[in-house]
Amino acid sequence: MSDPLGQEHDIMFHKSALYQEFLAERAEILRHKWIESEKAGHDIGFEKALLDWIVKHRAAWRALRQHKPSDGDSDSNHHNGLAAA
Repeated sequence: MSDPLGQEHDIMFHKSALYQEFLAERAEILRHKWIESEKAGHDIGFEKALLDWIVKHRAAWRALRQHKPSDGDSDSNHHNGLAAA
């Protein structure tokens, strides 16, 4: 038997901004793991990729995600802080 209240809670949790931010960060870490593993010629492992990504990229990644220009923003012709070519 399923628990309707529990299912509703799960749906709300998975739609939450916090959970979505976690998923986005995890995807970036996995992408970093793949790139660095390719460079190294072997799987560097999640923990090493996680620590490396946090030290090298997390602050800039978060700053870019926090600055999401709206349609009326004067920087709307820029992407990730870089001028469009």
